[in-house]
Amino acid sequence: MQPRHLVLSSALVVSSFFGAAHADEAAFASCLAGLRAEAQAKGVSRATYDAHAAALVPDMTVIGFLDAQPEFVTPIWDYLAALVDAERVADGRAMLAEWASVLAQVEAEYGVDAATVVAVWGVESNFGRNFGSRPLLTSLSTLSCFGRRQSFFRGEFFTTLKIIQDGHVAPERLTGSWAGAFGHTQFMPSTFMRLAVDFDGDGRRDLVDSVPDALASTANFLKRAGWRSNLPWGFEVSLPRGLDVSGAGRRNKQPLSEWAARGVTRIDGTPMPAGATPAGLLLPAGEDGPAFLVTRNFDALYSYNAAESYGLAIAHLSDRLRGGAPFVTPWPTDDPGLSRAERRELQQLLIARGHEIGEADGMIGARTREALKLEQAALGLAADGRAGQRVLQALRASARR
Repeated sequence: MQPRHLVLSSALVVSSFFGAAHADEAAFASCLAGLRAEAQAKGVSRATYDAHAAALVPDMTVIGFLDAQPEFVTPIWDYLAALVDAERVADGRAMLAEWASVLAQVEAEYGVDAATVVAVWGVESNFGRNFGSRPLLTSLSTLSCFGRRQSFFRGEFFTTLKIIQDGHVAPERLTGSWAGAFGHTQFMPSTFMRLAVDFDGDGRRDLVDSVPDALASTANFLKRAGWRSNLPWGFEVSLPRGLDVSGAGRRNKQPLSEWAARGVTRIDGTPMPAGATPAGLLLPAGEDGPAFLVTRNFDALYSYNAAESYGLAIAHLSDRLRGGAPFVTPWPTDDPGLSRAERRELQQLLIARGHEIGEADGMIGARTREALKLEQAALGLAADGRAGQRVLQALRASARR
């Protein structure tokens, strides 16, 4: 039997939890009632709002994601190792072949090449395999009522209701990321309304169940963001010793001829493009890591998700789909990141050592990180929960003994 003070303490914790949840739901209901008139002013009918808002309950777990986007908190060598790996390159080449006819039509219409469009598709949803499982209306209504940026998310919430009202996508098909991005190429609802196109001619703009609509909409986005068909996104370069890089950054563009005059060369030995094409020097890991000259096409990729690591992932994947090689300059780390296959192997090794982390799916979640901390400590490594080459190799060696 538990001591009485522990029973009382547990009861208080449970009571506090349910009390907080009830308070959240009451505040949520009040918030939704207050948003009804604003939704109508934005073009959502009363019938649509009432039909879809009545059964909503808040999902408070989305609030914690507001300040934890992986593009900003994950080392770039980890981020790219999982996004641009051998599996994704092989899958992307298969998609290029399967959808060649549609992609050719898309390029003719919007001027964006097939490899770039397919690279966005691969990075955003792993070619339609990972749409995200959170109901958009639940996430966006919660973010409309709690946390910061409520005004922004209210606009996305109302726009999602309009997408349903206009018959483009059924409400049960509108699942996606915690922030509301959905479909094959993960458009936010407001982006959908501005830029999605009906490319298959069925009268609906559907990024969930129509690959042609999704690919064409992505190309339309990039075209509207300034993509130019006669430009590369950029390329890896070699910097001369002593080059002043204090002005590095994609925004500080100089003519390619100026970079060449300063001794910057393409790392693969091919000639630097001649002329006055503006390019910025991108140093995503500082002076000791890979360096790139990037054009306005990189800026178009960046605008898709406002993170340079994200833009570089799409750019690099597109190059690999065209037959290009991995970056030449290594990342400045002695513990490189893991591909998805290596992440699955790491999880399998953890499971074999008795850790209950769920399926070995290559997704490094909280349970995998906690198991890693325990194993890292036992192996004499820094117990930071990071999935890198060092701990994978140590676990492999331990398994062989």
